[in-house]
Amino acid sequence: MDIIKQIAEELKLREEQVRQAVSLLDDGKTVPFIARYRKEQTGSLDDQTLHTLSDRLNYLRKLEERKQEVSDAITALEKMTPELAEAISQAKTLVEVEDLYRPYKQKRKTKASVAKARGLQPLADLLMEQRPDTDPEREAAAFVNAELEVPDIEAALSGASDILSEMISDDADVRKRLRNVLALRGSLCVKAVDPDTDSVYRNYYDHTELIQKTAKHRILAVNRGEKEGFLKVTLTMPEGLGEGLVTKTFVKNSSPAGQAVDAAALEAYKKSLLPAVQREIRGTMTDEASEQAITVFSSNLRQLLLQPPMRGAITLGLDPGFRTGCKVAVVDPTGKVLATDVVHITANSAQAVASGKAKLKALIQRHHVAAIAIGNGTASRESEQIVAEILRESPEIHAAYMVVSEAGASVYSASKLAAEEFPDYDVALRSAVSIARRMQDPLAELVKIEPKAIGVGEYQHDMPPARLNESLTGVVEDCVNAVGVDLNTASGSLLSYVSGIHSGIAHNIVAYREENGAFTSRRELLKVPKLGAKAYELCAGFLRVRDGKNPLDNTGVHPESYAAAEALLQECGYSKADIGGDLHELAEKVTKKGVSELSRTLGVGEPTLRDIVKELMKPGRDPRDELPKPLLRSGDIMTAEDLKPGMELIGTVRNIIDFGAFVDIGVHEDGLVHISQLADHFIKHPLDAVKVGQIVRVRVLSSDAKKKRISLTMKGVPQDHLDS
Repeated sequence: MDIIKQIAEELKLREEQVRQAVSLLDDGKTVPFIARYRKEQTGSLDDQTLHTLSDRLNYLRKLEERKQEVSDAITALEKMTPELAEAISQAKTLVEVEDLYRPYKQKRKTKASVAKARGLQPLADLLMEQRPDTDPEREAAAFVNAELEVPDIEAALSGASDILSEMISDDADVRKRLRNVLALRGSLCVKAVDPDTDSVYRNYYDHTELIQKTAKHRILAVNRGEKEGFLKVTLTMPEGLGEGLVTKTFVKNSSPAGQAVDAAALEAYKKSLLPAVQREIRGTMTDEASEQAITVFSSNLRQLLLQPPMRGAITLGLDPGFRTGCKVAVVDPTGKVLATDVVHITANSAQAVASGKAKLKALIQRHHVAAIAIGNGTASRESEQIVAEILRESPEIHAAYMVVSEAGASVYSASKLAAEEFPDYDVALRSAVSIARRMQDPLAELVKIEPKAIGVGEYQHDMPPARLNESLTGVVEDCVNAVGVDLNTASGSLLSYVSGIHSGIAHNIVAYREENGAFTSRRELLKVPKLGAKAYELCAGFLRVRDGKNPLDNTGVHPESYAAAEALLQECGYSKADIGGDLHELAEKVTKKGVSELSRTLGVGEPTLRDIVKELMKPGRDPRDELPKPLLRSGDIMTAEDLKPGMELIGTVRNIIDFGAFVDIGVHEDGLVHISQLADHFIKHPLDAVKVGQIVRVRVLSSDAKKKRISLTMKGVPQDHLDS
């Protein structure tokens, strides 16, 4: 197999693009580095395409490795044929390779292996020929042998049938055809274990649909229902279709020998082939559904991490609670903790609530709080009501609030990292700090939490852990490197996601910074223990040094392109001292001089030249600043009971799943916009219409306060002017 050609065809890329990308990956270059600083080689492949390419490359290499192992094993048995070698060479999947190897693989003791040991293979071969004049009983008589434990004709025929059944069930072509038929014509059938027991899976208590039309999220739902003991799940084939396929393949005629083969084929189908193919298709369905769920989770996580930060705002984080009160933390614009407290604003006592309310108001006023982040956990609704009351009753307070997801906050606050960062605070107060900081800078705070604990997916606990972690970690790395990291303020957690930097080097960077003071240049990184030239090449462009010796160190220009950047400035009548000043005419001057001409003069590719121009015009730029700001609320809140059909509201998309999107509209429960209600035109997936963090206008379809269900629509609802 030509792996380069295969990947190029699958991803609709040029072979040279794939070849260069593979070469760079094999050389140890990271995906963020290749996507950002090797555009000329790859034709500007983005990080998501590179991740897909890398995954496919790994699979195809494993496939080729397994093909070689199987070929060697069969050759060692002296059973390799030109036809078999060709079939192995042309196999497209690992399953196909294993099918081809099955007849030659050393098996545990089976009925067929016992029969072969008793010398019955020639009888099985004779029956398989199905000559019209073959009399099975007469032929079997020659194989009766008491010493070999073949006491009579019946035992000889039974043993031969066992051998025939195994031969048929091991046939790679039949397995492949059966697999295809089950996938295309088969059905997913779900029944209740106990129809009288109520559960969240009641909709699946008597459910049947074609496998090829089964939505991915339904596959995961019935898998979980089966695992929890509520559902029985089977895959069924149309009556007679599978049996007919197998018998037509092996039965040549209706002779006595043909009848014997027919019986063996039906036995193979019922006891081996069908169960095996059912397991394989079920596994494939689960794998594909898991991959889809991971894709959605990854997309949601990417959008959440790239939410715009609330810069320059003193922020109050509030972790709601009933019995132990609400934990409060006030942090300055850099995330430094200014004050912490506990306020009992959700207590049963009116006196306690009044006291807590006064204390909270005093904190807001004393520290000039501009933004309030309220965790969305237990008592969130009650806490929000008090905050809204304070803002309504106190016009002198110029603050607004937002309910933020506290998913993972408890994981962080109980972690070793949080204990090192806040050794004097208890777990609950650390959580309040985290809630405040994730409003200020979602990316910087959320990288401290294991990605799968952030909670913007579905069925994440049912996903293959290694694959889920690999995918989500890749997303975090892409986001961190796309934004860039301040070398002198970044935490070890944030630094560990920078291209070329692992947790050990990140720890060394922080230790070096604490011992020697702030970095004054990128080159100083080479003094950090274990950070060598290769790691420097991979990480330098993504790290920013503000107010350093070289203004280029505060841009996304890689040190390898400094000479080109300086020459460009000179060519256009500027100097390095102008970086950070007024360079708004730079792009226009470059256009006039000609990008191609300048590219040749400076010795860099056109994509790199364009990137240099962008960075010089906006040094230290954060791409998140160009996104719409989060939706803040200032006082008026509603309950689900207040919602009426037809009401139009503005909300924030909190989570996206296969069948729709959940939108925060300012009541305690998020409303669901079903996929059929997301757009005025047909869409294949909710991600085609909305993204996490997007501000949308919705109309209420229905609201059931008791069941905590709010149904919303975006169809026919104008979405313009919401980003401004």
